Amino acid sequence: MITTLLVLHPWLSPLALALLVVLGPLVGAWLVRRPRVAWALFALSLVPVLLLTLVPVDRELFAVCTVEWALPTPGRVELAANVVLFVPPVLLAAVALRRPLAALLGGVVASALVEAFQALVPALGRSCDTNDWLSNSIGALIGAGLALVALRLAARRDGAADRDAASRVRVP
Repeated sequence: MITTLLVLHPWLSPLALALLVVLGPLVGAWLVRRPRVAWALFALSLVPVLLLTLVPVDRELFAVCTVEWALPTPGRVELAANVVLFVPPVLLAAVALRRPLAALLGGVVASALVEAFQALVPALGRSCDTNDWLSNSIGALIGAGLALVALRLAARRDGAADRDAASRVRVP
């Protein structure tokens, strides 16, 4: 169903990624002082990940696992969507933790666990695929990079606020 939508509208994934790249650091910088909101949004961002990777589908599996390596491109709509899928959770976790590397590693490991679960539970009707893991990992890398930008924007904003406050202090 989602794949059909993406095939009919192949511009959706690149547009979503562009919006995340432009808005992600700004929203992330705003969330730095609001870790509870960041965690709530993180939990919300996991819903599509869980729905699109672990909800059973009714289809016959021809292979439990596929091992191949292809980079996502706008023409490969499913791989491009897999990139977009992992950007928000990693960005939000990195901002909440203030640790982009830890969130990146968490995203890469989470994707590997999803693929392993799909391999171990064929009743899901989903097959594991190294391309999915690679695409998710690229998305996690982008999310961590955007979080790094967000954290730097927040630090710059906080530094400017501190300088402004110091300049307003009157010395008797």
